[in-house]
Amino acid sequence: MYPETMANDNPGLAEGLSPRHGSGLADRRRAFQRRLYLAAFYLMLEVVFNCEAEAADKLRLALQKTGTFAWELAIITERGLDRKAGLDIEVTELASPEAAKIALMGGAADMILGDWLWVARQRNLGRRLVFSPYSTALGAVMVPAASPIEDLAGLQGKKIAVAGGPLDKSWLLLQALARESDLDLASQANIIYGAPTLLYQKAANGEADATLNYWNFCVALESRGFRRLIGMDEVERRLGARGPVAMVGYVFDEGFARTHADALSRFFKIAAEATDILAHSSADWEKIAQRIGIAREAELALFRQTYIDGIPRRPVAEEAADARALYRVLARIGGQDLTGPAKELDEETYYKDGIELAPRQ
Repeated sequence: MYPETMANDNPGLAEGLSPRHGSGLADRRRAFQRRLYLAAFYLMLEVVFNCEAEAADKLRLALQKTGTFAWELAIITERGLDRKAGLDIEVTELASPEAAKIALMGGAADMILGDWLWVARQRNLGRRLVFSPYSTALGAVMVPAASPIEDLAGLQGKKIAVAGGPLDKSWLLLQALARESDLDLASQANIIYGAPTLLYQKAANGEADATLNYWNFCVALESRGFRRLIGMDEVERRLGARGPVAMVGYVFDEGFARTHADALSRFFKIAAEATDILAHSSADWEKIAQRIGIAREAELALFRQTYIDGIPRRPVAEEAADARALYRVLARIGGQDLTGPAKELDEETYYKDGIELAPRQ
């Protein structure tokens, strides 16, 4: 629309310019000019907002639908934190961690949640991935309350359901601890691998003697009368860690980090904000309870507290130091099958400019 054609395009305006009263012609012209300026102003705003939308940095995330990462992304979307940060977050929901790894390795995702041990192994094999801490919350080996199994030795000959796959970090660490007692769980037990949700159902239905699952499913099993045979936090301590280690973190490629450093910083900032909201918002936990089917307040409180306890609170340097200690144990006991050819954790495994830019409170 051009000024010289505005009268044709807007009959109402043209009528307002008709010289009904000669003495008011100047006033009508001024009114027309004000309308013209206002229209131009709105047009300018539209152009500005469209440019901002086009300038948003795209970040493709692949995640498990049932994981806590999905809870935080829901907060980010509902609060509009992504838009405020100038990010266009595209989410692909997958059934298992292995599927997410495939998506990242195949270029279908820019970021996933994974463990630093897998990242280290990929680096040893030539793939330059990096890791930034996400959560110290870990799962456990769960058994029915009446189970006769009292220690790791009691798992020999039993059916163990392991969430993830053969290279899942908790499973590898558990094997490392067992091997210190000359116990080879992989060969001396019947191992079933699968998605966390499926194995949770199998455990609840009595289809496995023990299950090693993620923390949120362990909490759900605990509420159904299961007990912890051993928690992965205890496994870490017994293998030499000095504090809670964030085994799970954001995983992405070094090349992506170099070209999207600013976008990553903005993402980490809003992710920390979403975490803080979840830590303090009972209303949002009520939504989560409805989403995952929690009806009892005591169970929801356990979920919430475990989540809060898992927020990383140590400097990344301390996290990396414990990771190096655990890695040495894994390399010594498991060898190349577990860690790859390197006997020491690559110093560049941890992303240097990530979560520390927006520390979680």
